Parts: sequence; structure tokens; C-alpha cells
Amino acid sequence: MRVELITVGTEILMGNIVNTNAAYLSEQCVGIGLSVLYETTVGDNEERMLDAIRRAISRVDIVILTGGLGPTPDDLTKEMVAKALGKELIEDAHSKEMIASYFQKRQKVTPNNWKQALIIEGCMVLDNHNGTAPGLIAEAENGVKCILLPGPPDELKPLFAEQVRPYLESLQEDHFYSKMVKICGVGESAVADRIGDLIEAQTNPTIATYAKIGQVHVRVTAMAKTPEEGERLLAPMMGELRKRFGDDIFTEEESVTLEETVVSMLREHGLTVSFAESCTGGMASARIVNVPGASDVLNASFVTYANEAKHKLIGVKKETLEKYGAVSPQTASEMAFGVAKAAHADIGVGITGIAGPDGGTPEKPVGLVYIGVAYGDDVAVIENHFSGNREKVRERSVNVALDLVRRALLVKKNS
Repeated sequence: MRVELITVGTEILMGNIVNTNAAYLSEQCVGIGLSVLYETTVGDNEERMLDAIRRAISRVDIVILTGGLGPTPDDLTKEMVAKALGKELIEDAHSKEMIASYFQKRQKVTPNNWKQALIIEGCMVLDNHNGTAPGLIAEAENGVKCILLPGPPDELKPLFAEQVRPYLESLQEDHFYSKMVKICGVGESAVADRIGDLIEAQTNPTIATYAKIGQVHVRVTAMAKTPEEGERLLAPMMGELRKRFGDDIFTEEESVTLEETVVSMLREHGLTVSFAESCTGGMASARIVNVPGASDVLNASFVTYANEAKHKLIGVKKETLEKYGAVSPQTASEMAFGVAKAAHADIGVGITGIAGPDGGTPEKPVGLVYIGVAYGDDVAVIENHFSGNREKVRERSVNVALDLVRRALLVKKNS
């Protein structure tokens, strides 16, 4: 079935807010086998809204509209959909009761809020338990379904998950079933080269790659009538990807991040890690701290931006800094050993480099980053040459550092 998303709001066209709803809805629709053909954003203007709605009804099977369901005069989505469908707005007693109950727990209801109790005649009402604007599902004469959802994401997402998704699934005979493979340490072009034959021969399931900063995600999607059939179709392709990428895969869980994988592995082995960060300025440590349970694996880290800090806090020798410089494999090595000792950690990570945009030389250009990982008496130092702006160099550095910790733990696990 074909879908068009219509986002209503002049503030989106002006760039005041980012349209995250469209991304969420697109992902959800594709996940249940719907084809999103168009995404339209229209301002709070009657003529343009009406034109966008009529055009959508003429070319797709399902129109999902977000925003414009509020109590103010410029909230016009219901009015314009009703006009496009040739239907009236009527007061819904149940919605009025829901609105009254919502405000009873918070503040006094204002008269303009009763506007949100108006619904399109003959529509299905979707209760909004996180706000005052109910969702609506109305049908056009040609059978096209118009689904109206509130704009705030904290209202839209639960309403969609709890009520709209099951409704849409009921319209589908076949469904999409997906699995994810997340890869680190291999570039996008290399990943594409390794699976080029699979992509060329794909029918059902299909493969799609998504490049992230320092990572590549590969989604495998099968269309099937049942979860069991979907699993049967996905299994051979997933097995082939595991065979081709092996330890480069850090998770097969959609929602699991690289840092969550690292924290989980550290906890599994009862080990701790500590970071000495120069150019990344604490970003690697922050990624670990973002994970619940990080206190089990991270006792302390150091931001050693200046040479003096590298020497005083984590014991990098002055001779090393003077002879080789702050950005060198020797310094990265001593940073890794030094921070492990200073923080009493099992694994120490040293990150030092030139993030730019200034500070580079022909011998040490912007984007040069050395990352050292010390584990016991051993240390491995990786030289990296990252492209992109300052932020991307730092983010890529953090991804490589976390991946090196993960790979060190894999060696322990397999030894």
C-alpha cells in the first residue's frame, strides 16, 4: 500500500524545528510493509493545505498527517481534511470528556481547547493519553485512509505505536521483517564490495547499507505473511553476513550501540576501562557514561589536553613529548599505560591527535590521530587519518577507540 506523509507547520518550513516525525513515521511504515512514496511539508495556510491534502488523496492509499490539531486559530488540519473529504466537523462527547479529564489533573481548561473535541463525521477516534488532541482516521470516497496525528513527538509516537500501527498492520496481507547487522572497523565502500554479489542477486530478502560515522549498518528485510516465514527467509542471509564479517560485527540488535556493547563485554569479564583523552576532550568517556551500569566499568578518566597534564596526571615522560611530540604513537602508548595505572583500570586508552581546523603540518596533518589501548603488559597503537571537520574527526576517533577496546575483549574471550 502506498503512503504519503504530510507534516503541517510553518515553523518547520522556517527551520525553527526539525521534522523528526517524518523520519519516525517513514521508518515505522516501511517496517510493516508500506511504501512511503511522498513526504510533504506545508505551512499553516488554508489554500496550500487543502491543495496538498487533495493531491495526496488522489495518488496514494494512506495519507498520514501530523500537526495542526491544536486549539489555536491557525491549527487547521482537521478543518482542511474535512473540507477535502466533503464532511462536517461535529463535537465528540468522548473526546470532550478526555480533554476535561486531562486538564482536571493540571490546570483549568480554556474555551479554545474545546475546539480539539471536534472530529470529522464518521471517523475513528484515537484517544491521546499524553495530550489533548485526539488522533483521527477518516476515509475518503475513493477508499483512501486519512490518519491525523498530533505534532508533539511525545504524543505522536505512543499513539502511533499503540493504535495506528496495529490498524495499519490489519490492512496488510504481507509484512516486512527485518534484522540488523552493525559493523565497525570496515568502511562503507569495503562493506559494499564484500556484499556486492548479495545485493546484485537479492530478491526476497533484500539488503540495504547505511553509513554512520565510523560504522556501517546493514539491514536485511524479508516480506512474509508470518514471523516464522520471515525468520526462515532471513536466516540464510544473516548467516552469510556473519561468515563474511565475523568480528567486525559488534551487534545484531537494532537498538544496541557500540558503547553498550563495550560496557556489556567489560561487565561480562569483570574488567574496567579508563581513558586519557586529548583531542576528543572526554567524548569517549561520555559515551561510556551514557550507558546504564557504566559505573561498574569506569572508575575514572582524564582529559589531558596540554602536555603538562599528560605528564603530571598520567605520567607521560617529558622526554617522549619533547622528542616525538604530543601527537605520536609513543605518546599514545604512554597515555594508555599511564591512565590504566592512574585509574587502577584493567584497560587504558590513550587518544591524541589533531582535530583541526588548525594545527596541522605536512608531517602531521589535520585528521592524524593515534589511539593506544593498553591491556596488561601489552599495548597496541593505531595510526588513523580521518577526514571531515573537527567534530567528525573527534567522533571517528571515539568510535575507533571503543572498537579497539571491544576487539581487545574479543581476544580475551577467544583465548
